[in-house]
Amino acid sequence: MNALHKTLRRYVDDGTVPGAVGLVARGDEVEVVAVGSVDADGSAPMARESLFRIASITKPLTAAALLTLVDDGRPALDSPVAEWLPELADPVVVRTPSGPVDDVVPAARPITVEDLLSSRPGWGFPSDFALPAVQALFGVQKDGRAPQAYPDPDTWLADLARVPLLHQPGEAWLYGTASDLQGILIARASGRTLPDFMAERLFEPLGMRDTAFEVPAEKRERFTTAYRPDGAGALEVADTPDGQWSSVPAFPSGGGGLVSTVDDWLAFGRMLLNGGEARGRRLLSPTSVSRMTSNHLSARQRELGELFLEGQGWGYGGQVDVSPLDPWNVPGRYGWVGGTGTTAHVIPATGTVTVLLTQVAMENPTPTPLMREFWRCTA
Repeated sequence: MNALHKTLRRYVDDGTVPGAVGLVARGDEVEVVAVGSVDADGSAPMARESLFRIASITKPLTAAALLTLVDDGRPALDSPVAEWLPELADPVVVRTPSGPVDDVVPAARPITVEDLLSSRPGWGFPSDFALPAVQALFGVQKDGRAPQAYPDPDTWLADLARVPLLHQPGEAWLYGTASDLQGILIARASGRTLPDFMAERLFEPLGMRDTAFEVPAEKRERFTTAYRPDGAGALEVADTPDGQWSSVPAFPSGGGGLVSTVDDWLAFGRMLLNGGEARGRRLLSPTSVSRMTSNHLSARQRELGELFLEGQGWGYGGQVDVSPLDPWNVPGRYGWVGGTGTTAHVIPATGTVTVLLTQVAMENPTPTPLMREFWRCTA
């Protein structure tokens, strides 16, 4: 932990981040390091209880929420999503990935629930953003770090349905869109809002008291200010404690809309390590946990997603390491990174959970040097 403190302190001292909270749990032993401040003005020290926009480390929680419905028996993994998302009943696919968006063929089969969970519905981002169908997707799948900019789910889904698939369903791993589709599917299949469903099925049973799609006024003194690099070596404000997360957005994003703390994500990670049980209650079946944390991609699919996956695999809602390319890549390690500067993983082989929360946005899909140093320190 001394090495971790020195690492985080160095990135605060050089101005990379105003503050950071790092957590490492090995079995019952939990160590937390909090350094720096909640904002660049130094108005309050960073603390273990500080709240962060966790961005895409929301994705594993959304996948788990959907799997609770799968465990209930409806929907099934092989169910066509059109039963709940009729807007997606007749998708078309560009004839070739590099071809124009008006040169399309019908989808060879329906999009299934499993396609959404494994991020293979045909919509999403590949390594090449210049492809015409990807450019069309950018008009719908916008930056999730600004949740209030999205329309309501019905409008968003109708807009998405007008964008052709880049690949046939199940054919390719593509980033991002599938998790937002999971969130809409959960709401429609359950008859509840996504925030209410996730609170009932995950957050409350796990004791995740601070995880939500909004931050109420009484908690905002713990809410960090969000920043992004300004391109000239400094930071500029991206969001304030009274900003985007002051109320539940019209579109609660299953892909990246949550606010949380290191201890809340730890509770979720421990549930996965415990085969779906927590606090004397079963939340997920062992089969669902196993499928969630196992790689579902072929070597070719991992290659096509190289920009995001860096050669590793994907389970449901998160990356699964398959190759020990770096010291921290333990086969079976499951988790992900968030575009607001967050990362969280579980390592089943060692019973470890690691969580790093910062408030400076990533500039591209490549994990930051701070993330890699955190992984190295906690490997």
